[in-house]
Amino acid sequence: MNQLKRCAAGVCLSTLAAFAVPAQQVQETAVGSALPATLRALLVEEMLAVLGASQDILDALVRGQDGRVADNAQSIHDSFIMEQRMTEADREALEATLPAAFLERDRAFHELSAGLAEAARAGDAQRQRELFSDMLDACVDCHAAHATDRFPELARADASR
Repeated sequence: MNQLKRCAAGVCLSTLAAFAVPAQQVQETAVGSALPATLRALLVEEMLAVLGASQDILDALVRGQDGRVADNAQSIHDSFIMEQRMTEADREALEATLPAAFLERDRAFHELSAGLAEAARAGDAQRQRELFSDMLDACVDCHAAHATDRFPELARADASR
């Protein structure tokens, strides 16, 4: 569990840093800065909601509070940006701007959170830890692939592997 806590803390701190670090030279894989301001704001809002829910999930996991895990995992699933308050023009701009790989990663992440909610409702502690770990990996992988302007350390770490 210590490894899970360290990983979660690192992801949480990295996510917070993303909004505090000035944008550096935009790499080809960076998607956030290419979005119109309204969509970027929605994405930031979603990332902050995911961060808060993830922190609460970690706390609930170590306390064995399946109900809190389920509620927070479900809230992450329900925050899916494609389902948020977007106009048709916003939806078209989003689909035109974001690469298919990003959209697939986002969809898969939200599926993981739905699975975590199900595992928590079933009281399956081992599966909850596995799925939460998979969610954290998905965050890091997506940031390394699609947010290189905000997470340059992840881009360098990914290149060195």
